[in-house]
This record gives sequence, structure tokens and C-alpha cells, in this order.
Amino acid sequence: MADDVREIFVVSAAGQGHLQPCTQLCNHLNSRNYQTTLVVPSSPAIPSSSFTRQNPLAQILHLTASPSPPRPGPNPLRHKAAQELHDHLADLSNIPDMPLPLCAIVDFQMGWTKEVFWKFHVPVIGFFTFGAYAAAMEWGAWKVRAGDIRPDELRLIPGLPDHMALTISDIKRRPTGPPRGGANQPPGGGGGGGPPKPGDRPPWVPEIEGSVALMFNTCDFLERPFIEYMKTQMGMPVWGVGPLLPETYWKPSDSLLLPDRPMKPHHCRQSNYTEDDVARWLDSKPRGSVLYVAFGSEVGPTVEEYPHLASALEESTRPFIWVIQSGSGDGYYPEGLNSKAGERGLIICGWAPQVLILSHRSTGGFLSHCGWNSTVEAIGRGVPILGWPIRGDQFYNAKLVAKHLKVGYGVCEDFTDMVKKEDIVEGIEKLMGDEGVKRQAMETGKRLEDGFPASSVASLDVFVDFIRPKTSSEVYRIV
Repeated sequence: MADDVREIFVVSAAGQGHLQPCTQLCNHLNSRNYQTTLVVPSSPAIPSSSFTRQNPLAQILHLTASPSPPRPGPNPLRHKAAQELHDHLADLSNIPDMPLPLCAIVDFQMGWTKEVFWKFHVPVIGFFTFGAYAAAMEWGAWKVRAGDIRPDELRLIPGLPDHMALTISDIKRRPTGPPRGGANQPPGGGGGGGPPKPGDRPPWVPEIEGSVALMFNTCDFLERPFIEYMKTQMGMPVWGVGPLLPETYWKPSDSLLLPDRPMKPHHCRQSNYTEDDVARWLDSKPRGSVLYVAFGSEVGPTVEEYPHLASALEESTRPFIWVIQSGSGDGYYPEGLNSKAGERGLIICGWAPQVLILSHRSTGGFLSHCGWNSTVEAIGRGVPILGWPIRGDQFYNAKLVAKHLKVGYGVCEDFTDMVKKEDIVEGIEKLMGDEGVKRQAMETGKRLEDGFPASSVASLDVFVDFIRPKTSSEVYRIV
């Protein structure tokens, strides 16, 4: 490491929703001449070796993945992953004249690592790979004891906009899917997994204790009121440093549609259609006519709801692309829909070129689970969203889309029961036929046309100043 280069650790949970923002955060820090070490549980989804080959300031530290990672306690090194991290830091400390990392930016779902960093006096920055609104609502619901909200009540959260008041639909949800964080989390509800019942203590609260600051994968124009709320409530610096999307996302959208556009490596494209197949199909459809349906790689509707979705797409006259991934579909395939829909539908099994689809002029709406990365990808391309949240922050992301940004709707008002075919058909027609929402989505998307937000560049600059080596008269404030 060069004399003028200092190191920052970035700790990511497993899963693409965590790895993508963490790797992009590394890239931004590398561009400021900081060495980064991406710490991640071993997983088939980890970034390829090209991440380090293309960036001499980046490296990856793999930790042993475990279904029961360390929990806070008197001996944080009793688990193999913690010992591996400890040994790596110990090796660094034994190198003559090698300074220890300036800080560790820790995905809160890997909060157990902070005790290891503290053993080496490395300050920790808590990192949320989703948006500030979801965290603000989880915190606010806890503080106003929203668990006893009445069916006819609007419960305001002091410090947040009135139009984001809590309702019974925010609190009463049908439990679905594994806890947020999955295998990265301690057993027994001791940390960042969840969600617990809305209105309970947010699962991330103990995971960020002791952090000197917080980062969110968002930006000012999307969520400034909620970034400021978290700053006030947490009593520490809070920065929006996103959206942390792939570098290709910030290139002109037309470049994704050119014949010589960069292609995904073959091993990353396990799918029944190529990018060219998808682009040609979209080229054949009228502007703004196609509904894109995708639920990400980890969640999806229930087995009972999939046939309702298939029936709704069959009944609708709208052209559609439906992506069914192995991790979210439970093996479901809509038998017969291909023949019934004909050229009106394209059913993709496996990987899909999502950014290409969202960037195409023919795409006019997105039926989404409202995972944060998918949500901001659609917002940045001016595509209105029909939210079908499944778990965790997705419910609040869907509300942000509908109530605050006004670039979409929810597929239904009540998620305590099964989503019905009638809900889906009505939601599709409402979204695809609303010119006002389409205009609002386009205007919002234009805010990201010029590339990575200037406010997030400024926040990263403030962060760099914050973590610079302190003089003897300066100290970090530990909270």
C-alpha cells in the first residue's frame, strides 16, 4: 500500500441486494484514493475476481458463511468467521509501519463484526443498504407505539411529513418469507434479522449501537426529510451516499440499447432468452405499452398467488414481460400462459437484463416487490411502479413510491390477506392508464439523468473529511 493511501473496510451481508451497494461503495472510495477491503461471507453470489483485477485499490476478504453467526457477548471470537476477521486485522497490525484501517463501514446485518473491529480501535460506520424512509418509519413506529393503532386511525410521527402518517395497513401484515438478513443473522432474534412486528423495536437498533455515523443507500432528492429525521433521532452524522447502482446504470440509457452494448458474461446469463432476444421483443412493442413484472431473486408471491398473477396477465390486454427466478418462484411456471398470450407476453425464466428493460421506450410500468435496488432503478429510468411488497423494508418502499414520490401505486391497500386476481387487474389498468403518474415518474427520473447525484458526491466528501486521521485534540464521538 502506498504511503499516502489509507484503508477502509466495507462489510457486506450475503445476497445481491447487499453486495451490489457495498461493491459500488468500494468503487467510490477507491476513486478517492482509498484502499478498500470488501468483507463478505463466502457465497456463490460474491463478486467475480474482475472486481479486484480491474481495481488495484480493492481486495476481498472471504469469511466462512454460517447459519448462526456470532452474537454479541463476552467472547465474540468463538465463531470461525469472527476469528478469521480478527486474524486478518492482527496480521495487518503486525506489519511494520502499516496503519490500521481508518474505519469499517458495516452493513448492519453484519453488526456482529463491530466488536472485532473495536478490539483494534477501528471506528465503525453503520450502513443501510436500503433507503432512509424505511428506517425512519421503523424507528418512528416504535417510538409512537404503533402496535395498538386503530383501524380508522392516522397516527402521525413527530418529525416526519403528515402525509406519511401510519395507518393500520402499515402495521397489520401477513407474515411471509424468511427474516430479513437470513443466514447473516444471529439466531433467536438477537440482531438485524426481521422484520419483527411493525411497531416493535427495529431489528437494526442493537446492530448500529456504538457506530460513529450512519450511511444510507439513497440521496437527498429522493429522501432528504427522512435522512434529516434519522440524523436528529440518532444524534450522529447521517449521509445519503447512493443510489449505489452499477456503473453502467449511470451511462446514457440509450447506450444499453445499442447493438454493440456490453454483454453480460455467459455464466451470468442463465436464462431462456438473451439480451438481444429481449431487446428485439421490446422493439416490436409500442412506446410505454409494456408491463414489466419481476420480484427479484429471493422473494415472490405465495404459491396460491402465482396463479392469480398469471390469470391477471392473461385477462389484461397489455403486453408484458414476466421474470420468474428460481429463488423466488418456488418452481412455479404459468403453464399455458405463453400460448394464450402469444406475442403479447415474454416469460423469462432465470436472469433478466432489468436495466435494459427499464431503459427501453416500450416499458411503461413495473410490477415489483419494491426491493430497494429495483425501486431506485425504476425511479431513475422514469418508470412508474405497481408495488407488491413481500417483506421488510419493501412495504415502506412501496409507500414511499405511492405517497411521497407519487410515481406509482400499491397493488392493493390491504396486505394482510392474499392478493387476488381482481386486485392485480385493477392495479395494472390503474398504473398503465394514469398519464399523471407517468408524467411524475418521468420528471422524477430526469433528476438522475446526469449521473450519480451531486448530493451523494458531497456526502462522500464530508465522510472522507470525517474519517481523516485526527489530531490529539480531536476525538470520534461514540454513541
